[in-house]
Amino acid sequence: MENFYIISTRKKSGERFVAEPGGVHYLRVPKSESRYTPAHSIKVKEWVDEVRGLADGDENPYSISPKGDILFFVHGYNNTQEVIFNRLKMLHKDLRAEGWRGVVVAFDWPSWDQTLNYLEDRSDAAAVSSKLVSHCLKLLANGQQQGCETNIHLLGHSTGAYLIMEGFSQAMQKKELYQSNWRIGQVAFIGGDVSAKSLQADSDWSTTLYKRIMRLTNYSNGHDAVLGVSNAKRLGVAPRAGRVGVDESHPKAVNVDCSSYFEGLDPDTSPHEGTFCHSWHIGNRVFARDLAMTMEGAIDRNYIPTRKMVDGRLVLIDAPRPAHMDKWGIDEMVSMRNDYPV
Repeated sequence: MENFYIISTRKKSGERFVAEPGGVHYLRVPKSESRYTPAHSIKVKEWVDEVRGLADGDENPYSISPKGDILFFVHGYNNTQEVIFNRLKMLHKDLRAEGWRGVVVAFDWPSWDQTLNYLEDRSDAAAVSSKLVSHCLKLLANGQQQGCETNIHLLGHSTGAYLIMEGFSQAMQKKELYQSNWRIGQVAFIGGDVSAKSLQADSDWSTTLYKRIMRLTNYSNGHDAVLGVSNAKRLGVAPRAGRVGVDESHPKAVNVDCSSYFEGLDPDTSPHEGTFCHSWHIGNRVFARDLAMTMEGAIDRNYIPTRKMVDGRLVLIDAPRPAHMDKWGIDEMVSMRNDYPV
């Protein structure tokens, strides 16, 4: 891929973006660039057509989607543009190396201590998550109503998980979105800075999320010290999903415990951006392999080979794809769909 694609909600100041909320810019950034600027903006229709064209033009033979795949990456708190762009490139590289052929898009919001801080404590969260709704989910809904079958997925890191959940909650309040028939494929949280309780089956906050998605996969790590700090700020009364995991009482929720796998990683030899215990996922090929098979949907969540059941919990392990997966006939089955003999 010669370009990377970003939706930025940062304020434009001259020839650069600053860490303040602003308008929405659809960016096409050459892979040779080290950062993105307003000069990379293109018209929204051109942006959408290019991203969908790239996704649908390189369909994954391992995927059960009738068309291609797009993964929206929603970053966390206090991320610079350089970090966001580097993580976008790393995600794309690792997912491609693991056989996934979709397009990774970054949703960039101005995260720093004078704008949003910890989102659960500030009403500013509504302004940012509403842009996720109006400029991502609404584009998706409009496309699906017009027959677009491109599969859309969401990956939320840290407070990016909060933005995703709040975005779905706000979608319920928008009549045209609530009444329209749209869906998201897979949603995944890494280092999710949302309470574990908020993802339970009886949580009002996650109701819309679960109604509109195929599956929520929460990757937890008991050694995530950053989420330990986040939990301490709330006096320990709301353990974070990215640290303690989630209750799988909802049929669409699954937790993958990465704690044991993480213990064996050496930060000095593991590519990453940011605090390692909180950000190790992006740059890790085992995580990318698990995420790729999750988005493809061809293997049941309990049988993805990079997971092992230990004491009733799924844990992340280093294992390859099934050896003969390319001969399963997945792409043939998808292309024939209703006409395929079963």
